[in-house]
Amino acid sequence: GVLLSGLCALHCVLSIVAVSALGLGGQVLFSPWIHRFGLAAAVVVGILTLAYAAVKHNRFENLRLGSIGIGLMGSALAVGHGLAEAVLTIAGVSLVALAHLRNLRSHA
Repeated sequence: GVLLSGLCALHCVLSIVAVSALGLGGQVLFSPWIHRFGLAAAVVVGILTLAYAAVKHNRFENLRLGSIGIGLMGSALAVGHGLAEAVLTIAGVSLVALAHLRNLRSHA
């Protein structure tokens, strides 16, 4: 879950940098269907991994935090491709990643 969240955030940042700096791949990297597919997959994986960790460790506070992030990511799927989608995605992914990291730290 943490890896997928990190890769998602990295994709958002590097896509902007690569297209801005190099002018390459804008049609592919910013394609709405790539983002929607990846985000939908991240939502599903996030739900499954956060729920699994909550049950396994019997700790549900991180599930609540991650659920807010999943909600933001789901909202990003509902808005048009653009700034609002990017902000919702990055905020949601950040909360899901934080929930995953808190789960890891609580059992380290």
